[in-house]
Amino acid sequence: MGYEKGVRSRRSAVRRAWLFCFLLAVPALAFTGFLFYQQQISLAPALLLIACLLLYLALVAAALIDSIIRPLQTLSNVVSSLREGDYSFRARGARSSESGNQDALSELAWEVNALADLLQKQRVRSLEATALLARILEVMHTPLFAFDRDNRLQLVNDAGARLLEMPHARCFGRSAHELNLEGLLASSDQTIHSFGAKTSRWLLRKAAFRQDGAPHTMLLLADVSLPLQEEEQMAWKRLIRVLGHELSNSLAPIKSIAGSLLARADAMGGDDATAHDFRRGLGVIESRADALHRFVQSYRQLAQLPPPHLKPVPLAALLERVVLLEQRLPVQLDPGPPVVLCADPDQLEQMFINLLANAVDASLANGAQPVRASWQLAGESATVTIEDRGLGIANTENLFVPFYTTKPAGSGVGLALAQQIAHAHGGEIRLVNRDDGEGARAIVRLQVMQS
Repeated sequence: MGYEKGVRSRRSAVRRAWLFCFLLAVPALAFTGFLFYQQQISLAPALLLIACLLLYLALVAAALIDSIIRPLQTLSNVVSSLREGDYSFRARGARSSESGNQDALSELAWEVNALADLLQKQRVRSLEATALLARILEVMHTPLFAFDRDNRLQLVNDAGARLLEMPHARCFGRSAHELNLEGLLASSDQTIHSFGAKTSRWLLRKAAFRQDGAPHTMLLLADVSLPLQEEEQMAWKRLIRVLGHELSNSLAPIKSIAGSLLARADAMGGDDATAHDFRRGLGVIESRADALHRFVQSYRQLAQLPPPHLKPVPLAALLERVVLLEQRLPVQLDPGPPVVLCADPDQLEQMFINLLANAVDASLANGAQPVRASWQLAGESATVTIEDRGLGIANTENLFVPFYTTKPAGSGVGLALAQQIAHAHGGEIRLVNRDDGEGARAIVRLQVMQS
C-alpha cells in the first residue's frame, strides 16, 4: 500500500512539472497566435515557430524534470530500502553544506546517506550485542527465565532448560504453572528456594523489564548450596571445637580422679558391701567419662579433617575393599568401566564405609535384603551408586546436618563426615528415595583423574 502511494505521488509530481513547463510556454504560444491573427506572419512560419517552441519546451522540460524528479526518486528508493532493513543503497551526487555547496538536493542526499551509515552501524552493533547476549546465555551456568504479562515463558537459557529437564522447543509458550515455576514468580527477590526433587538450594533474583511496551519478569537462579553448606560446616566446626575443648577439659580430670579413687578403694577398710558399692560407683563414673571422651573425639573429627593427600586411586579396587569389610549382609558389586580417581584413598574408603554401613543398617531394618553397589563413567565424572531396600528417607533436608540421626544408637557424624570428604575432593553426595520400590539410593559424584 505504501509503495503504491509512493508511485502515485511520483506520477502526480511529474504531471505537475510538465504542466508548469507548459504554462511557461503559454505566453510564447499566445504571442505567436496573435501575430498570425494580425497577419504579421504567414501560416507556414507560424507552424514552424510553434513546432520549434514545442520542441524546445519538451527538451527543457525533460531536462528540468530529470534533474529534479530523478534525485527525488533515488532518495525515495534509498529511504524505502532503509525502512525495509537494507542499508547497502546510497544516493549519488551527495555533497555536504560544509563543502560550500548550495544545492539543496545534494545536501539532502548527503544527509540521507549519513543517516544510512548511522543506521547501518547501529544495526551492526545491535546484531553483535544480540549475538554476545545469546552466547552469554548459552555458556552461563545460572538458570534464567523470562515471562510475559500472562506468565508464559518467552526466554530460557540452556541451564534453565536442563533444570526443567525439557528441551527448548517444549519450554517456550508454557505457563509458569505448567513449568512448576509459579511459586518463584510469586516470591520476593533474594529468597532461598528448593526446586523440585533436587536437594540444591537456589537464590532467586527477580527483575522487571519491558519488551515492545509490554511488562516482562526475569528470574535468575543462583545455586548457593555449596556456599551455604560451607557456612554451615564452618559454624558446626566452631561449635564442635568449643564444646569438645570444654568437655575434654572437664572429662579428663573426672576420669583421672575416679581412677585414682578406685585404686585407693581396695586399700580402704570397712564394710564389704559399702566398699563394693563405692568401687562400683567409681567404675561407672570412670567408664562413662571415658565413653563421653570417645564420643566427643568422634565429633571432633568433623572439625579436624585434614586436607586430602591426592594420589591415583583405582575405583574398582577401592570399592572391592570396602565391600569385603561389610559382613552383616551380602553386598552385590556390579562391574563397571576402569576409572582412576585423583583422591585420598583413606578418606574415600572411610566415606564409602559410612555410606555402605547406612545402607546395610536400612536393609537390616526392613527384612535384611541385599545391598547393591555400582559405578559408571559420565564425561569427566564418576558416579558411584549404593542402593538398599530399607524403608526409605523420611527427611531429606537434615541428612547431612551434624548431630542429626534417625538411628537409636547413631551419632549423626557419618553422613556429615562423608559429605565433607566428598566436597574436599570436588564431588558431592545425594541421597534420594528409590522410584522402583522401597529403599534409598546414595549417589556419589567424583572427579576422575585427567590423563
